[in-house]
Amino acid sequence: MDSFPIINLENLNGDERKATMEKIKDACENWGFFELVNHGIPHDLMDTVERLTKEHYRKCMEQRFKELVSSKGLEAVQTEVKDMDWESTFHLRHLPESNISEIPDLSDEYRKSMKEFALKLETLAEELLDLLCENLGLEKGYLKKALYGSKGPTFGTKVANYPPCPKPDLVKGLRAHTDAGGIILLFQDDKVSGLQLLKDGNWVDVPPMHHSIVINLGDQLEVITNGKYKSVEHRVVAQTDGTRMSIASFYNPGSDAVIYPAPTLIEENNEIYPKFVFEDYMNLYARLKFQAKEPRFEAFKESNVNLGPIATV
Repeated sequence: MDSFPIINLENLNGDERKATMEKIKDACENWGFFELVNHGIPHDLMDTVERLTKEHYRKCMEQRFKELVSSKGLEAVQTEVKDMDWESTFHLRHLPESNISEIPDLSDEYRKSMKEFALKLETLAEELLDLLCENLGLEKGYLKKALYGSKGPTFGTKVANYPPCPKPDLVKGLRAHTDAGGIILLFQDDKVSGLQLLKDGNWVDVPPMHHSIVINLGDQLEVITNGKYKSVEHRVVAQTDGTRMSIASFYNPGSDAVIYPAPTLIEENNEIYPKFVFEDYMNLYARLKFQAKEPRFEAFKESNVNLGPIATV
């Protein structure tokens, strides 16, 4: 099997631009995932975010997680647990409006660092969307506009910790799923592994790398590219040693954005993906997240909802 794609973004500025763009194209078409190095986000900022995230977990969330595990009897399970994940999480919203000031237990330093980090990730997400446009033959800005809606994109972060698990064969860190949204940017632990993607019927490890950002494509990009790029099933395998940090940021469509395949990517005789309002898709996804994505797409092909005018920038 080919090795997991690692993209050096600095190479876009020199003689290796063409080869790097080709590598991004191949990763989008055949993996749905790739890992970025030299992405422009300062390493000292990433180090600060990691330190504060791990401190916050130890001070504010670790004991709560232990109490939850105890109350559910998870340490003594004898059969596979299919309705829970071995993770401790909280969520931050950045766009259209930030809720960071409302999240309890965060230090001022942590709030400030996460705001700064989110701004860097937002810029990186939009740069990546334009690189995808270039590879797809779409005009610059097309994907950002497609996700925009009337109030701009939805952008948020899931901060997760995956503590040591005594029975990782029976409890998943996070059950297998595809991501519902647009483009996902992950800052993950560089020492404790666990993230895997499904490729050609096999689970493949996403390698932990210091100061890298892992990118994966969500269901909405599969629809907009009419299946040229695919969202890929992935999961987190709990580990018996070490707590794995995961900071996943989701650059998603605005809730009222109308999602449909780019006309230039619809080829004759090819199946055409459906058209829908992103909020409607999310309502369905909330019930069916851990099931196959295809029935979600089919549900919208069969519906005859009046979508109204298409929202633009």
